[in-house]
Amino acid sequence: MEWTQVFLPIAVSFAITINVMPFFIGYFQMKKQGQQIREEGPKWHNVKAGTPTMGGVVFLFGIFVTSLLSGAITHQLTPTLLGLLFILFLYGAIGFLDDFIKIFKKRNMGLTSLQKLIAQVVGGIIFFLVLSQQASTFVVTLPVIGEISLGLFYGLFIIIWLVGFSNAVNLTDGLDGLVAGLGMISFSTYAIIAWNQAQLDVLLICLATIGGLLGFFLFNKKPAKIFMGDVGSLALGGLLAGISIMLKQEWTLLLIGFVYVVETASVMLQVASFKLTGKRIFKMAPIHHHFEMLGWSEWKVNIVFWIIGLIMSTLTLVILY
Repeated sequence: MEWTQVFLPIAVSFAITINVMPFFIGYFQMKKQGQQIREEGPKWHNVKAGTPTMGGVVFLFGIFVTSLLSGAITHQLTPTLLGLLFILFLYGAIGFLDDFIKIFKKRNMGLTSLQKLIAQVVGGIIFFLVLSQQASTFVVTLPVIGEISLGLFYGLFIIIWLVGFSNAVNLTDGLDGLVAGLGMISFSTYAIIAWNQAQLDVLLICLATIGGLLGFFLFNKKPAKIFMGDVGSLALGGLLAGISIMLKQEWTLLLIGFVYVVETASVMLQVASFKLTGKRIFKMAPIHHHFEMLGWSEWKVNIVFWIIGLIMSTLTLVILY
């Protein structure tokens, strides 16, 4: 693939997203359906109540169409590309059902945590079974150490990786534009890795995702006209985990996804501390709300977190190359 061809999947996915999104927003506004704001969240977020959500449906559609078309044109409709699209679809479907129940059924809770977990685990098992048809050994590659064989425990690792990072991105999606910006950085980094490994099938879906997120960001930046919803965040997290697995660079997601990891850790620490001591470590969790409580604007939190994401992604590339 020439450098000039790199921009085509980005442009197509971007064009689909920016052209479909206004109609999607208009539908939600006509139906007077929108996001419900959590009572335990920052009080100043109440002004966002009623903002259309589930915008992930649109950019996921753009990613699917672009990836399939690009894959067909470049003869890259491989099991790897289809496997990644499966994860994107399944985790997006879980998020869609969760969002749909909350918004259209007028319920504060959509799927239960157990229902979502079971669905995510089933997706991980299917992904592993597909992967096992392509690989004779199950190894993870670590910097300096090299390859470590996990045997059948690799299946458990895949499930934990997919479930963990899909939920991590979901937890991070709490500010206008935050995940859209971080996602563009994360997928751009994996696009570079895929390019260097000559894995064009993985490169195509990375590029399609960048274009979709860029188009979505125009509507999601503060003040957001629409939120991505669980349908978008769960799908993006699952896709990131899947890409790191397909590239055999699983460890890189701990650096490329450093902000997602910190956001998740802040919630786990907050819950553990409160249950054990009755005290909270942070003013509010996930940690992006902690900085809001300290007086940071959403833009300041976003920019700082994007810079951290960029630094950690750059460090990853330095370690690799």
